[in-house]
Amino acid sequence: MKKTAILFPGQGSQYLGMGQPFLETDPQAAELFAQASRISGFPLEQLCLEGPMAELTRVLHLQPALTVINLICWQQLKKRLPDFTPAYLAGHSLGEYSALYAAGAISAEGALSLVTRRGELMEREGAANPGGMRAVLGLSHDQVEELQAGMQGPGVAVIANHNTPAQIVISGDAQGLDQLGALCQEQGAKVIPLKVSVANHSPLVAGAVADFSAFLETVDFSSPSVPLLFNVTADAIDDPATIRQVMARQIASPVRWAEIIEKMVDHGVELFIELGPKNVLTGMMKKILPRNSGIVCLQADSPEGLDKAAAAITG
Repeated sequence: MKKTAILFPGQGSQYLGMGQPFLETDPQAAELFAQASRISGFPLEQLCLEGPMAELTRVLHLQPALTVINLICWQQLKKRLPDFTPAYLAGHSLGEYSALYAAGAISAEGALSLVTRRGELMEREGAANPGGMRAVLGLSHDQVEELQAGMQGPGVAVIANHNTPAQIVISGDAQGLDQLGALCQEQGAKVIPLKVSVANHSPLVAGAVADFSAFLETVDFSSPSVPLLFNVTADAIDDPATIRQVMARQIASPVRWAEIIEKMVDHGVELFIELGPKNVLTGMMKKILPRNSGIVCLQADSPEGLDKAAAAITG
């Protein structure tokens, strides 16, 4: 089998109809959907298949909805390859909970309970501290960090995601985003507002950290069975207590995605598979991987896609 890393997407990858092929053909997938609806208290099947999109994209609903699709995709891959163990796991922001499940660190019930509570707290903080996020294209992390350090006056804006060497996401309130966005544009960057209503991974949602930390103590954690590189540290962590601390911090800390992928490449990963809706992470890979690396990137959230992923893994 090829040395494979499994990646799970986060918010922004949703679409209406996600998960439908599995619901129609696999009772275990349907049961996982039903379990997620029971735990969250939301009609997730209806939201995923029918929407409306405005309700699906509410952070309150989206976190358990997207997570259950990721879990189903992992379930389907394991059905095709029961003996498969990836070399590495990672998840982008919300996707990290799916990675924890795939690593055996938490149960499906634990993952769905955590993302439901996380969504509740982040929606609360978003209402109390309105903000948003913007993608900055064409500047390095260090360049944006230097511009952010030179900000003056009112407003909050910080680096939320280091997605690729030249794609940084900033997060904050309107004043801060306007100011930092203008500074980035002056340096030649393209700045694109993202369709989110919460300033994720910023001080504006830090009020959720203590409450979420307390909730994390109610969920059983084990040491991951596979190296899982965490968003906050870009390193693997084995100790369950430390994992809880890092996952609480993750809400208001930057996502070090480019570093995570670069480390996996340095350790010889030959194949990256994005398990979950759309291909946002796969698109980022083209901007991270060295030219002519020969590394293959695939995305799978359909039976056909998973068949191709299984075939690629087995070589």
